Amino acid sequence: MRLITMRWRAVAPLLAGLLLGCAVLSGCDKAHQDQAQQQDSRAMSRVMGTASEGYAKVEPGAALQFPKDHLPHPRFRQEWWYLTANLTTQSGEPLGLQWTQFRIALSPDEPESSSPWATNQLYMAHSALSFQNSHQSAERWARGALAAPQGKAAHPQGAQDKTQAGAMGLPLRVWLDNWRWQSQAASGPNSGLFPASLQVSEEDFAFELQLDSQAELQIQGDKGFSRKNAAGTVASYYYSQPFIRVEGRVRHKEQWLQVSGNAWLDREWSSEFLSRGQQGWDWFALRLDDGSALMLFQLREQENKAFFSGKRMYPDGSGHPLALEDISLSVKDWQQTASGRYPVAWQLELPGESLSLTLEALNPNAAMNLSIPYWEGPITIKGTQTGVGYMELTGY
Repeated sequence: MRLITMRWRAVAPLLAGLLLGCAVLSGCDKAHQDQAQQQDSRAMSRVMGTASEGYAKVEPGAALQFPKDHLPHPRFRQEWWYLTANLTTQSGEPLGLQWTQFRIALSPDEPESSSPWATNQLYMAHSALSFQNSHQSAERWARGALAAPQGKAAHPQGAQDKTQAGAMGLPLRVWLDNWRWQSQAASGPNSGLFPASLQVSEEDFAFELQLDSQAELQIQGDKGFSRKNAAGTVASYYYSQPFIRVEGRVRHKEQWLQVSGNAWLDREWSSEFLSRGQQGWDWFALRLDDGSALMLFQLREQENKAFFSGKRMYPDGSGHPLALEDISLSVKDWQQTASGRYPVAWQLELPGESLSLTLEALNPNAAMNLSIPYWEGPITIKGTQTGVGYMELTGY
């Protein structure tokens, strides 16, 4: 058995309440599938929802600080380092990949114990490799301890050697076992995030990437305060780098393939992400052939209502929020997968941006059949602009 299986068994009791309702859909009749999908939706609400008492609260007007905010925010309940990439092989075959590291606080307060094993921080990492006719994904879990040994606070590498997972140091390191992000500078463009390397290795797939960006970071929402409902009572701190150049290689079907393309990094942290009554979200990272990038998400509410947020961004660091009253987003096609039924083709109308776009999954079967099922994969863009992007669908 892999170490990850052993670690999962160790942390599973801590997550039982959070993950209540997750179910495997394969082999169920339609009634059981409908019930399981409702449970999955409730599980997403439970994990990302409103039980935030005692944790730090996201407030408007708190300016983001770099490079400090590249590092963890342990007083908040959850956060992530989230990279997606649209790449091509040397033969021109398109593919996408994902690497995400989540930090989850299991309680608002740090343990009173001085033991290096004591921690309230849990890390979860997801990765995926998506081609048009194949999709592979993996998940790992680890605790945030052992803590850094005494006297090594100034030497993050020494601390990393003693831990299973974490994020620390300038240059930034984010790791869980042998899945590793390593920045190579402590200052400069992006406040030291780039250049960077990323390595993920699984039995069935792997990737080794070199990442670089000279573009300024994009601050989402109102100076980093990203509303998740109209009242602004639920929010996150959120910034992005949508203009990353990628070179490297991926292992697919036991062969290493040279790849190149573009990636998008999101950083977000909060103590509650969904308000009561919200079931999940649909998130789009679009890279258009005119050189701009577009971020859009909708949080689905009851009675077919939704809360939208979005921004159009440019490599020179400029950008502007989308006119929310002009957004029209409708489903064109669905795909049944082992973990649920997902909308894999959309029509997006943004008259304020002179955009009419059709968004279609490169691989409609890119479901992430993990502890909490969701859909994540590369998409193609056609219409008044063409391009590629990434899509995430949760709570179905």
